Amino acid sequence: MWDFRQYGDNTAIIADDATQLTYVDLIKVIEDMGNAVYGRCLVFCLCRNEAGAVAGYAAFIENKVVPVLLNAGMDRELLDNFLNIYRPSYLWVPSDMEDIFEGFGAVYCAYGYSLLKNQIEPDYELNPELCLLLTTSGSTGSPKLVRQSYKNVSSNARAIVEYLELSCDERPITTLPMNYTYGLSIINSHFMVGATLLVTENGLMQKGFWNFFKEQGATSFGGVPYTYEMLDKLRFYRMDLPSLRYITQAGGKLTPRLHEKFAEYAQDKGIKFFVMYGQCEATARMGYLPADKAVKKCGSMGIAIPGGHFMLIDDKGREINEPDITGELVYEGDNVTLGYAECTDDLIKGDERNGVLYTGDMARFDKDGYYYIVGRRKRFLKIYGNRVNLDEIDRMIKSHFDGIEAACSGVDDHLTIFLTNEKLAEEVKAYVVDKTGLNSVAFNTFILNEIPKNDSGKTLYRELEKYLELN
Repeated sequence: MWDFRQYGDNTAIIADDATQLTYVDLIKVIEDMGNAVYGRCLVFCLCRNEAGAVAGYAAFIENKVVPVLLNAGMDRELLDNFLNIYRPSYLWVPSDMEDIFEGFGAVYCAYGYSLLKNQIEPDYELNPELCLLLTTSGSTGSPKLVRQSYKNVSSNARAIVEYLELSCDERPITTLPMNYTYGLSIINSHFMVGATLLVTENGLMQKGFWNFFKEQGATSFGGVPYTYEMLDKLRFYRMDLPSLRYITQAGGKLTPRLHEKFAEYAQDKGIKFFVMYGQCEATARMGYLPADKAVKKCGSMGIAIPGGHFMLIDDKGREINEPDITGELVYEGDNVTLGYAECTDDLIKGDERNGVLYTGDMARFDKDGYYYIVGRRKRFLKIYGNRVNLDEIDRMIKSHFDGIEAACSGVDDHLTIFLTNEKLAEEVKAYVVDKTGLNSVAFNTFILNEIPKNDSGKTLYRELEKYLELN
């Protein structure tokens, strides 16, 4: 995947606990991991934004071991469900979690992480093109994973390197989990050019993040809409950050006000602001708005990445060739992933998409060929960049609270749980917050006399949407 040898003593990773690895150190981890892991197999990587997690991930990819990237803070019940379904040969976990997994024993440790071997041998096969697996439904615990191939990951990383014009001088700082497709794309693309990753578990609201940023001379960061909402509240525009070269945004659509505000800030400061568009099903990125168009094309997610192609289709599957007509956005490119997995039997499957992805997003393009997302066909939201399937949230609530009447709706970063029992409101909200692991401020409850349904008993979600403005 990467040619680390050409970067030698360049610093590959600097963590906020003072851990540092050169590319030579990274090669040593790759070699040691190759000796510790027996053959091509599946490994669960429980991720924190720490040096050991990143180094382990790189080692798995280079050794043709297939990682499933999961948040180390994931709800244990949901994690156990994943373990029961996929039965990985190994776990790569923070060393402080080493003793909590029965049936697994430590065989290798490095940089605060431990490799645990499963005592039970796997009884399934992996497709030779399968590179890694990522969750696609946020934190709801769905066993559905996206199957990404080596070609998917490599082609997308190289396209990102090209349009961002990355070099070995870059020093991106982590603001997103590495198990999230956007956060992982930053790692993949910067490893391509021998850059230095600045790794921290601290968030934007913590002083430690900004101290680390300034001490290490961070040159860039990425963020979802919520990131930029927080930066706006932090009066980011007034910060003295002389090392900053560019900022990127994806994981949902920015409000026009924030897009304009950050685009104008970047223009005034002489840095670059890239609005981007992507999905896990396309490895990470499908579209980007060139920085020099950030102000002029405010609200647009841009054009297709190098090597990719967009088109719109109407409800009859016909291509739309005229500007300002809404249709479903379809993408073609080498980064379109192989398909989904929901059990071990799916891990042997080949390419089910053949380079074409029907995004489920409704869009239009203007006379200059720049695309604008106008809505979604499917019932999911992005909460702080995490895709959350509303139907799965509904099912989680109803399975946990016997006989409850509930339905979910909302807009990006704001999910509303509609209930008929006010006494359960706080308990339901707390349950969803706990299970998803997402910030409680993203969730609201709304009490109705009854959940609107049609004659066949199906929930009328469009009827719920009229209450969103009141909530």
